[in-house]
This record gives sequence, structure tokens and C-alpha cells, in this order.
Amino acid sequence: MNLRTKINTVVVAGAGVMGSSLAQIFAGCGYSVILYATNQARVDKSRELISINQGTLVSTGELSRAQSDSVIGHISYSLGKDCFSEADFVLETIVENMDIKHKFFKEISGLISPDVVVATNTSGLSINGIAKAVSHPERFAGMHWVNPPHLIPLIEVIGSDESLPQTLDIIRNLSEALGCKPITVHKDPPGFLINRLQLAVIREAIHIVENGYASIEDVDTVMKYALGRRYACIGPFETMDFGGVDTFYRISGYLFADLCDRKDTPELLSKAFEEGHHGLKSGKGFYDYSGDRAGAAITKRDEKLIAVSKCLPIDK
Repeated sequence: MNLRTKINTVVVAGAGVMGSSLAQIFAGCGYSVILYATNQARVDKSRELISINQGTLVSTGELSRAQSDSVIGHISYSLGKDCFSEADFVLETIVENMDIKHKFFKEISGLISPDVVVATNTSGLSINGIAKAVSHPERFAGMHWVNPPHLIPLIEVIGSDESLPQTLDIIRNLSEALGCKPITVHKDPPGFLINRLQLAVIREAIHIVENGYASIEDVDTVMKYALGRRYACIGPFETMDFGGVDTFYRISGYLFADLCDRKDTPELLSKAFEEGHHGLKSGKGFYDYSGDRAGAAITKRDEKLIAVSKCLPIDK
């Protein structure tokens, strides 16, 4: 099969936080973007999110007002599935639920031309599992971005057992054309790379708080002002080289046995979930985002990420 390599129109399925940012990225690189949503309320919320994101890029000097208007002008919205027949590339970013993704792909993958690459932005669901619902699964793969994707450049490219090498090449080449840094994940492991590393940190962070070693605020401070700053420049294996493999060998000898290795979901996380404290989207998580605090928190985060990005260009 010869897959389509000339991409002009991109359909992003899902108009939430990730989908809205992804639409911006493609539009900012000159692609015509159709953002598919299931209802008008989602469209309205997406417009609001894009307005906040674009406003920060303008206020920090990353874009002029005219450039921002051009980005927004490249994005259109659709409540109908017929938009998928117009796609040169499709990126799905709907809810993280295998049954819902199966239903979605069974409904729309037949509408997409067989030579068009289809990708999922799942954070860790099995690519092989999702592929079962996709017609012509050889043109399907994972394309996992990191939130906020318009400011964090890494993309995980994950193939299924049926993905053609050309499928992965097209996604990697597209990632680079967007100014991003793609990596290839092999064997379709649960969580891929990013979330396996991230959840290991989160598990220990919760363990520290639940055992009274430090507050939530101080754990976040450690990451922001120590580990986060270092890992923005060098990775864990480079860290061991710089610090001394012998040093880390000795530390592991007495510390690994004391680290959290629980297999169930920690109580602190379960309690927040069950009480509906889902973070920015609900107005409260581990911190308070009521009133105008959510918008202010997004702006503050993005301003810091932009500043870091200016200092740390992508290695070629």
C-alpha cells in the first residue's frame, strides 16, 4: 500500500484541552485543520482554550497579533463525521477509554481514505488493542503528545504489530515538520515511556506526602527547583554518568528497598478523584482553581514553559 505523504488537511478528533492545542500546532505550521467535536458546547470551550493559549503566545512575544489571527483562521470546526472524508491525516484525541475509542474508530475509519494515516494520542492504552477497531490497521499508529503540546515538543511514535514502517515514517516526518522531537517506542508497553516514568515519580511523590515526609507544596518545589531543572537539560542515564555510576550504585543499595512499590492506586489520589477534585477542569484538584484561578494558572505555566523553551532549543 502507498500511503498519502502530501498532507494539507488535518482532522483532529476531540476538542478538549489536548485537541485544541494540537489544532493550534498544525494550524501554526500552515495546515488546514478541522477540529471535530460532538456538540457545540465543546466547540465553545475549545475556542476559549485556544484564545487563552494564543493570548499567552502574543503577550510573551512568541507571535504577533496578525500571526495569531492567521493560526486561528486555519482552524475550522465540525459537528459532523463527514469531515473525515476530507482528511489527509487524522489524529484522534478523545477520552481515554478503550470501548469508546473502539466505537469511535468503527464509526469513522471507514469514512477515511484507505491511504490516509490515522493516529491516536492515547496516553498509554494499547495501540494493538485500539487497532482492532480501525479499518486498514496497517496505516494506524500511536502519536502521543505531552500536555501542553503547543509548548512541549516531544512526541512518542508507537506502532502496532500491523503498522507499516511507512506509517511510522510519515508520523515521524510530520512531527519534525511541526518542529517537534519524535522518539520511537517499541513493543507497545502500557503507558509507553513518558507515563511509565511520570507515574513512577507520582507514586513516590504521593508516598512521601502520605507518610508525612513533606507537604504537597514542598514536593512540587523539589521537582520545579531541583530535579525538573536538571532533567530539562540531561536525562536519568546522563545524570548517572555525570554524578558517578558508582555513587548511584551505592545509593540504590540502601534506597530502592524503601521506595514505594505499591500496585494499587494510592489513597490520596483515589480520594481526590472520588470527591470530584479533578484539577483545573473542575476548579479544584490538589490546589484551588476556583474563579479566575484556572486561567491564571494556565497563563503562568505557559509563560514559564516558553521561557524555558527559549533557553533550551531542541538538539538536532
